[in-house]
Amino acid sequence: MTAGSGIPDTAQAQHRILTVLVASQVLSGAGLAAGITVGALLAQDMLGSTGLAGLPSALFTAGSALAAVAVGRISQARGRRPGLAAGYLTGALGSAGVLAAAVLDSPVLLFIALFIYGAGTATNLQARYAGADLADPSRRARAVSTVLVATTLGGVVGPNLAAPTGALADDLGIPSLAGPFLLAGAAYALAALVLTIWLRPDPLLLARTLHTAKPATGSASPQDPPVERPQGGVALGALVMIFTQLVMVAIMTMTPVHMHDHGHGTAASGLVIAIHVGAMYLPSPLTGWLVDRHGRLAIAATSGVTLLAAGILAAAAPGDSVALLAVSLALLGLGWNFGLVSGTAMITDAVPLATRAKTQGMVDVAIAIAGATGGMASGIVVAAASYPALALTGGVLSLALLPVIAASAHRR
Repeated sequence: MTAGSGIPDTAQAQHRILTVLVASQVLSGAGLAAGITVGALLAQDMLGSTGLAGLPSALFTAGSALAAVAVGRISQARGRRPGLAAGYLTGALGSAGVLAAAVLDSPVLLFIALFIYGAGTATNLQARYAGADLADPSRRARAVSTVLVATTLGGVVGPNLAAPTGALADDLGIPSLAGPFLLAGAAYALAALVLTIWLRPDPLLLARTLHTAKPATGSASPQDPPVERPQGGVALGALVMIFTQLVMVAIMTMTPVHMHDHGHGTAASGLVIAIHVGAMYLPSPLTGWLVDRHGRLAIAATSGVTLLAAGILAAAAPGDSVALLAVSLALLGLGWNFGLVSGTAMITDAVPLATRAKTQGMVDVAIAIAGATGGMASGIVVAAASYPALALTGGVLSLALLPVIAASAHRR
């Protein structure tokens, strides 16, 4: 407690909050990875068509858009704890729906369930904002990255459990491709339980209390504005994350389908996706340090260049080369990480506490819509052209970020 105020010590509270968020992210990372690994394959198996294989990714990212609004509004009104817990419970419900759809062989139920399942994806991303609520502005990106990196363990282990969970599903009379959703449902439910019990004090509510108490106490608050003018602002931060999400989801979604068409099994595609998810989250501590040290704009620009390299390599890699596809997907994840951490820091810097959670939720809606667009378009592009054409198009599209970032840097 702060002496004489009854307010918890900020540093101790932040340490506890980050610890609880890390635990919940480890669990939710496993849930997040299930849909990435087998969602497209499950739809392709049910429909017998590659053209709609991108629909699952589009649906659960569209579902995440709606969930981002809901989680943001609940968090704004009642705090991060109830908002995040409700989101994960909804994701668990969607996982159960996918299992039911697989048993009944119902594409309609599958698509509805995947839409609901998307709430877990939205909540996993919204948790990064909770890590920044009490952080000092000079360490904000590092706080965001601490939460993100925790997703790595579950996100890397999850896809590699595709084969074992598929075997378990077979034993339970469930189609093997739906097996990872058994893991997803349990993981999301446990993440909700961890947050409900241990995310105390609530970071957003405590930040508001500190901000309100500051004029009376004269004490420093983690909401003091940074000395330098914030870089980028809400519009640029959102744009960076929108473009990186669009490119990442489009290429990622069709990679397991591309590998399947070249004779690779779920174990190989699970390994590539595990490497991709690891690259999305594992570099986060370094990315956070780079963003705080070298600025939001520089790392945002690096994101665009990295995504271009990923697209070129994915387009050039032979379909039978697991190693080159793994490297290209690792670069894809790294470029996404650069964009997410730098964009999140821009937005958190620029948005006041009074509207923070609501604004962050709306930004994540735009990100989710971009992901849905990328997921839906990816199957259509591959069916009409090829996977290399999709990868190359995505890489070139990421370059659109650079002139906008350069213009923002010039205005500073």
